[in-house]
Amino acid sequence: MSRDKNFTALLLTLALHAGVWLLASGYPFQHVSPPQVPKTAEKNVFLELIPPPRQPQPEPTSAPPTTPITASPPDTGLAAPIPSPSPSPDHPRASMAAPPPPSAEEWAFAAQYTNKNSKGYRYSWGQQVRSMMGTAVEGPDQGVVRFRIEIAPDGRLTQLQTLWTTSAKAEQLARQAIQNMPPLPPIPTGKPLIFDKTISFSPFANDGPPIYRDDCLPEPPVFRNPFAWDGTSPQVVAAPTPTTPMDPQALADCLRQLPKDSIEAESARDQRLMDQWGASKTEKSTP
Repeated sequence: MSRDKNFTALLLTLALHAGVWLLASGYPFQHVSPPQVPKTAEKNVFLELIPPPRQPQPEPTSAPPTTPITASPPDTGLAAPIPSPSPSPDHPRASMAAPPPPSAEEWAFAAQYTNKNSKGYRYSWGQQVRSMMGTAVEGPDQGVVRFRIEIAPDGRLTQLQTLWTTSAKAEQLARQAIQNMPPLPPIPTGKPLIFDKTISFSPFANDGPPIYRDDCLPEPPVFRNPFAWDGTSPQVVAAPTPTTPMDPQALADCLRQLPKDSIEAESARDQRLMDQWGASKTEKSTP
């Protein structure tokens, strides 16, 4: 215990001697601030924007024509018709001349071809009508008309019905051509010929010759929904109708009538397939 007191007294003695020595040596205890950097004088710069000299403007020679203000038509709730663009010298209207009428050889073939509901006769009849309608010009008169036709066994027209049309002018020209058709050969089957025919009066479409090589193949079965139900009768899943093979004698007669397909028929078939799948609408790049 006495040893701890002696050690504390020794520390106090040393601290007092150190303080006396610092006071005697003149050690500064006050706070000394760092020297300040002299400030530079600020200069104010004023900028004046001078506009460029005004250029003399030429005097107008004449006053521009004014468009008279007309009252807008009353709103009837119907969309206004879009006017067709007028042809310009740089873009003249497209046109397609009428195809030639069927030749005597084509009518002779049509008068003896009985396959597919007298397929050759129906094509020659449509070609005869289109050849008498004249040149098709791009514009509001172009269009398509579809008829239902009935021709007597001796070749006389007995019924003509318009199913639909996209151009009144095309229907008018087609009906006028049908009324002025020359006498036609008899129907090859000896029975009335009833069929639907589309006549295209357009500079961008042409009814090419048909393909005959597949006319002797059996008709594909007509699809009917096997799950169709009227809601009251018992539900019965209808079985698909099997394809009936053609009689050997009928098949031989059919094959005997088949002509050799022409290059024009092949080209027309390829064009129809391209139009069906949209390949002909692809724009070709020009160099």
